[in-house]
Amino acid sequence: MLQGRLVRLRAPTRDDLPRLCEFNNDLEVELAGGGDPPQPQALERLRAEFDQRVSSGGREGASFVIETDGRCIGQCALFNVNATAQTCELGITIGDKAYWGRGYGRESVTLLVDYAFRHHHMHKVWLRVHAANARARRAYAACGFQEEGRLRAHVWSDGRYDDLVIMGLLAEEWQQRHTAPA
Repeated sequence: MLQGRLVRLRAPTRDDLPRLCEFNNDLEVELAGGGDPPQPQALERLRAEFDQRVSSGGREGASFVIETDGRCIGQCALFNVNATAQTCELGITIGDKAYWGRGYGRESVTLLVDYAFRHHHMHKVWLRVHAANARARRAYAACGFQEEGRLRAHVWSDGRYDDLVIMGLLAEEWQQRHTAPA
């Protein structure tokens, strides 16, 4: 659906679930992504959640598989949509560690943010990231996100407390970055 130089963002299918389940059960991937404490996830649970989302037919947010060379390497989404304020939260996981640090995540974020502003008329896209995840914070900053706040010692991850950093990007900031002369 959304095509970049390195990746294609497309709708997830039931066939993607075994691969996504691998990522969800990789401790290093889960810790890098932050969020809830890692827990084992059965493929059956992932299938049941997928089937429930498909059968509900809802249009809240947008979920994508990140694909390169015909291979699923992760997933990303827009969620927590606030229709009044025209804001949404962004989340991304590059689950295949062979693609870490090579620009695949950055391009996926760029495509997803452009989609939010151009096709969903969002005013702001925001995200949460653990302060210890310096690689992700650098990638988000390179895409134009700015730190807007920090909740000190807010998350428990990998045996210690970490700050939760809130980052945001406004539509006009995105527009300026993408219409400025080169």
